[in-house]
Amino acid sequence: MEQNTEQQIVIREVTQVQASWTEAERGAPGAFTLQLILDNGADEYVLRPTAEDADVLLKLIKRSDKAVFDLERKVLIFGNISVD
Repeated sequence: MEQNTEQQIVIREVTQVQASWTEAERGAPGAFTLQLILDNGADEYVLRPTAEDADVLLKLIKRSDKAVFDLERKVLIFGNISVD
């Protein structure tokens, strides 16, 4: 029963983000990944944004008081964002 409940949760809080960059081949553009740790490790999801999108996403994560990820729709939703 507990496993069924866990599977029904589609929106989880982003509790940690691990960013990485991987070299494709020497001198070629690399690839960014952002691993979203959800609900303190209850789940995770990996994003593969462009360099520009990674920059924006990391800034939004830093400026918002909270972020959640909708696993069903694959949407990252930011809470109150500081405009300072």
